[in-house]
Amino acid sequence: MDASTSTDEAIETIASWIRAARRVSALTGAGVSTDSGIPDYRGPQGIWTKDPAAQQRSNIQTYMADPDARRRHWRRWLDGPTLKARPNDVHRAFVTLERKERLDTLVTQNVDGLHQAAGTLPARVVELHGNVRRYLCMNCGEGGPTEDVLARVRAGEDDPACLDCGGILKTAGISFGQSLVAEDLERARRAAATADVFVAAGTSLTVFPAAYLPHVARASGARVVVLNAQPTSFDDEADVVVRASLSDTLPRIAELV
Repeated sequence: MDASTSTDEAIETIASWIRAARRVSALTGAGVSTDSGIPDYRGPQGIWTKDPAAQQRSNIQTYMADPDARRRHWRRWLDGPTLKARPNDVHRAFVTLERKERLDTLVTQNVDGLHQAAGTLPARVVELHGNVRRYLCMNCGEGGPTEDVLARVRAGEDDPACLDCGGILKTAGISFGQSLVAEDLERARRAAATADVFVAAGTSLTVFPAAYLPHVARASGARVVVLNAQPTSFDDEADVVVRASLSDTLPRIAELV
């Protein structure tokens, strides 16, 4: 669309495209959850913008080798906002689209589980980077609710080990250096390839392979919509870009559909 197009016009256009589409898929990133009190990673107030060393501590090799990195990991989830957060209007807007039968697949880079908490059907969500509300043993694969491990941290264990085998525990979010789940990657690729409208919301589109998805959708003939407060790597190729607060745009789109 033309650069002079107003936000209101863009919102009406996007809603009309979604109404007319046979299949709508979406990709969401950290910007979807900032209104729930969870900071993003690369924005002006992002976790890694303010503390570049935090990205290195997120590397799986560092985590497995360094007990201090594991202690920081558990304190982050115990003291931080993510596991206390609740869905916001943006998450609920995706639920509205689903209930209007206008959302086929929701691919998310987020690990907070808030799409499901808002009411999106779990079977419709592809969590590319896992979910930190669950934990796994890195040795035997035993897992369960992260709250079970945090209860042990509160009781005085700073680096809890697996109760079954003594192995290292970790939240089930996927860290740097870990492979993504092949089945999830294929579901995400298929969602992009079969969409008539592909919406990228709250993501800078700099982390691969998720950043490939708009290209897959474009190559398959979909209209690609970018909703993000900051510029993204796909802005020049998108059919429409709305650079505004998601809480001001996505609920309006969902209401108009």
